[in-house]
Amino acid sequence: MIKRFIIAIILLAIVVGGIVGFNMFRDNAIQQFFANMPVTPASVSTIEVEPVSWTPGIQAIGTVAALQGVDLTVETSGIVREILFKANERVEKGQLLVQLDDAQQQADLAAQKAQAALDQQNLERALELQRRRVGSETSVEQAQAAQSASAAQVTKLEAVLEQKRLVAPFSGTMGIPRVDVGQYLTPGTTVATLQNLDVMRADFFIPEQSLNLVKIGQPVRFGVTDADMRFTGKITGIEPKVDPTTRLVLIRAEISNPEGMLSPGQFVRARVELPKEDNVIALPQTAVVTSLYGDYVYAVRPADNAAPGAGPTGEAGAGQPAAPQESAPALKAEQIFVTLGRRNDGMIEILKGLKPGDEIVTAGQNRLTNGGPVVVDNSVQPVPASNSQAAR
Repeated sequence: MIKRFIIAIILLAIVVGGIVGFNMFRDNAIQQFFANMPVTPASVSTIEVEPVSWTPGIQAIGTVAALQGVDLTVETSGIVREILFKANERVEKGQLLVQLDDAQQQADLAAQKAQAALDQQNLERALELQRRRVGSETSVEQAQAAQSASAAQVTKLEAVLEQKRLVAPFSGTMGIPRVDVGQYLTPGTTVATLQNLDVMRADFFIPEQSLNLVKIGQPVRFGVTDADMRFTGKITGIEPKVDPTTRLVLIRAEISNPEGMLSPGQFVRARVELPKEDNVIALPQTAVVTSLYGDYVYAVRPADNAAPGAGPTGEAGAGQPAAPQESAPALKAEQIFVTLGRRNDGMIEILKGLKPGDEIVTAGQNRLTNGGPVVVDNSVQPVPASNSQAAR
């Protein structure tokens, strides 16, 4: 009985050992297979680091307004007799736009002019009588007072009559009429808007830390988007007071708008151009990867197992046969953490971490790992996109 029990235990141990040994052999074989399996290199595009000329700037968001723009109103009450403009019509300074009914004022003016002419004749008669020494000084003074009063009354009625006319205070483009013929208007009623669109102004805010970087006459670029900064201008005003709530400073600039592409009230992006700097290390923003551990880039380096004679782009040297990249990749990706600086037109300044001559990956980083094999293909390069962050 004991003999059979011992034999069963031995057989069980042999079976368990066989199973454990088979599992160990299988796991080792799988590990060896994946360890020796060739890794396909990731295709990337690269750029060589070199010093560039850097034009820093201060970017902001602003609002456009006409350099001259008003809402036209009437000074006195009356009924609209004529509207002498159309929407979007170009008018000149002094051009008549709206005529109110002035029949009563015209009649009053005509009567007063007749009275003024009579008073003038009385004054001349009194002066003639005084010259002949048959008229008194008192009569002359009374005639002079009457003549002066009549002339002043004529001037007053002419001013009242002029208030019945709405004329353009400057040359510009008219807006949509807001009144109709026959409508009764009261003082302050808006008739239309008049805007001079040839020259615009833009108001925008910059951080107080950048106040010492701007000055009157400094060039500014404007655009509806960061990629289309087609309008140019210059700073014409700097608010001397910093807003204590926002810590921002108001800046005003004039913009040339000969084609009328900008409209008052429109949103624009502004960029104040600062002096150019040389020998700045900068990369396309697509080359930089941001993570919780910091900002980094991938540099292309010769692989440790590169075939003899292979060049830095993975191609065999002159007279040497090309080595299979699957078994012995010539290049590898190396992760490098960098310190970032300012941004401008899709480029980003690198303050620390790189040196001229480094070959940096600009596209394809999502497939890379530190030390992984790569193959360079610069037939297609990513286009840097303009960014909207202010220069730090």
